[in-house]
Amino acid sequence: MNDEKKQLRRKYLAARRQLKAAEKDRALKERFLASPFAAADSFFLYLSYRDEADTLALADELIARGKRVCCPRTEGEAMRSVRYRLPLGRDKLGILQPPDGEEETCKIALVPLLAADERGTRLGYGGGYYDRYLSAHPEIVRVGYAYDGQIVTELPAEETDIPLDAVVTDKRIIVYRPGRVKIG
Repeated sequence: MNDEKKQLRRKYLAARRQLKAAEKDRALKERFLASPFAAADSFFLYLSYRDEADTLALADELIARGKRVCCPRTEGEAMRSVRYRLPLGRDKLGILQPPDGEEETCKIALVPLLAADERGTRLGYGGGYYDRYLSAHPEIVRVGYAYDGQIVTELPAEETDIPLDAVVTDKRIIVYRPGRVKIG
């Protein structure tokens, strides 16, 4: 399955490059802020990199609304949830991250993806960082944050893949596991 996933990663990475647009980023942020997810008090969100759906403007807006915002800090093969604060540094891949901080658990995790399917299977970059983190924190509601064109019919899943509970796109919200999406 690894070869199949590698091919799919290349395919969906190229496809996502074609989707990136400022108006889609604005629509996605507004859809998320109007969703029930925005009622939560704390968010663990990825800091957008290259052509990922933008999360930096969303982080600023959530903080302005008095929400607690954390983001990933990688250390070796581990990923921790650390409070968002400036100035941001970069990890070994050049991805923005907070300089340091204590581990904090949030209610909602906004998860990056190359593609997600109609069952909530997520195709990431293959490093396993989010699957390991989410497996260790099963109480966190897992929400994909992506462009609508990243939603596909079906993706292969491995036993270690942690499925999404929902996904918010620039055009819609899909809830895969309604029992897990209780906000409050």
